[in-house]
Amino acid sequence: MKFTAAITLTLAIAGIISMTSCNKKYTCHCNIVYSGTPGLPDSSSTEYTIEDNKGGATSKCSAQSGTYTNNNITSVENCYIY
Repeated sequence: MKFTAAITLTLAIAGIISMTSCNKKYTCHCNIVYSGTPGLPDSSSTEYTIEDNKGGATSKCSAQSGTYTNNNITSVENCYIY
């Protein structure tokens, strides 16, 4: 009887541990390049922190990548986790 209770308790603890995801802080780095008209600033970069699991952080970070155009100025952002 005690053996069954120990197994049940062990399985319950293992279940709780496996249900919690491993959230960590990841840094998303974005390189930004501007083009379209003379006198634009040089390329720049920005960083911010994402707290999530590795897959979620990678997905959120890469979603920031893209090409944007406003008033004939094009900016290309390339974002990645490091």
